[in-house]
Amino acid sequence: MNEPDLYQTIAQPSIAEFKDRGSRFLAYAYPIKTVEDFKEKLQLLKKEHPKAVHHCFAYRLGLDGNNYRVSDDGEPPGTAGKPILGQLDSKGLTNTLIIVVRYFGGTLLGVPGLINAYKSAASMALQLTPFIQRSVTVTCQITFDYTQMNDVMRWIKAFNCEVVKQEMQLFCKLVAEVPKNRINELKQLLSDVRGVEISLNTQA
Repeated sequence: MNEPDLYQTIAQPSIAEFKDRGSRFLAYAYPIKTVEDFKEKLQLLKKEHPKAVHHCFAYRLGLDGNNYRVSDDGEPPGTAGKPILGQLDSKGLTNTLIIVVRYFGGTLLGVPGLINAYKSAASMALQLTPFIQRSVTVTCQITFDYTQMNDVMRWIKAFNCEVVKQEMQLFCKLVAEVPKNRINELKQLLSDVRGVEISLNTQA
């Protein structure tokens, strides 16, 4: 079975607030590509909300359904991370993170109340950002002589590739994310440019 060329994620970050019996639940939704992206977002929110009692989250990455993580961050087991993940899965989203920051209001919500609160907060955040289809990408490392930069960069731009790292000296190297459905065409074009080498690693 062929892997899909597209996946669904959110177009941009969003923030929503849900309140229940004095507790505030601030839901932050982010498009992400790596675990490092998740760690960065979580640390930023912990610094922004140091007095919050819980920073619960869920994310899913990739296309096989196995790369995900949930956290209840001290809430009763199953009351936060799983309801948040359920909102991602119900919308068919991947490469998406939701972190819900809770400020306790003094009234216990109980297990059903917590599940509803985290689910509702996550749902509200997703309602505030469009869903989009993105191409599954192949991460390429391309090496070439400086004199061939114009040819290489012209094709990189024409194929809607995203350059994520580059070293431009006499002998150049760059890492780019190329749409999976166009990688063979790009490889063929670059192979016609003398001295250009390309190595691949597939990822969503």
